Amino acid sequence: MGLRRGRNVRGILLLDKPSGLTSNQALQRVKRLYRATKAGHTGSLDPLATGMLPICFGAATKLAAYLLDAAKIYSVTARLGIATDTGDADGQVIERAEGQPPDGDSVRSALESFVGEIEQIPPMYSALKRDGRRLYDLARSGIVVDREPRRVHIYDISLDEYAWPVLRFTVKCSKGTYVRTLVTDLAAAIGTLGHVAALRRLAVEPFEGRELITLERIEQAAADGPAALDALLLPAESALEGWPRVEVSSACAERLLHGQSVPAAADWPVGLVRLEDRTLGFLGVGEVLPERRLAPRRMLLG
Repeated sequence: MGLRRGRNVRGILLLDKPSGLTSNQALQRVKRLYRATKAGHTGSLDPLATGMLPICFGAATKLAAYLLDAAKIYSVTARLGIATDTGDADGQVIERAEGQPPDGDSVRSALESFVGEIEQIPPMYSALKRDGRRLYDLARSGIVVDREPRRVHIYDISLDEYAWPVLRFTVKCSKGTYVRTLVTDLAAAIGTLGHVAALRRLAVEPFEGRELITLERIEQAAADGPAALDALLLPAESALEGWPRVEVSSACAERLLHGQSVPAAADWPVGLVRLEDRTLGFLGVGEVLPERRLAPRRMLLG
């Protein structure tokens, strides 16, 4: 019996990642169900975490970098009074706090103080590399190394519930934000310890409010055939929702698809734009340069 050939799937799946799987494990399961020749996820979630994990198939993987740079929204459940070595509930308890629990006003004030640009020291249990080794590999060997602070942006934090020792809040943050570090730093700001007990990613811009697809639903669709699977996908260009659109002529489209720049119209905005052709449809990403040239940046056709 011969091997089944992979399919050239194209589009974006908004997977509802279950807890207990790494992002790569979730990706591989979805890729097998789709029998896709090419797929990649955008923005890892810890095994503990659930929620939105965009998976790009085929040519849509060329747009993955723009989703990696996007803001994220999380629902966070923190357990105060206890610190773990990993900063979440999957780790081992390393310290317990003493003293009186902080009051609600102190918690609310501390949350508000984190809004804006802040510095974070990445946790040892992270995928960052030092001398070619992942920090989490060093941490598991009992090695702790200095880490450079990173600047991230907290756009908004709202308190959902506080009843010691449980704190729940929603946060919108920039790429590169470590929620485990945010919880640790927040706990320190109110004079206690803390770790992430549960974490759910509600959205990756621009997909706020979009339906998430569970693994179980994908498995059911796989039993019904490729058409049912493909019906779960968003078009690749949905990753650029809200971007300025530029429609080019067929002649310009051909030049752009061959890596050549073309003249830009006077009313096109300078910066990255979504390129479209009336016949071919969505072409990819271009950039309108100040000297009024339109250059190709990420072309999905050709």
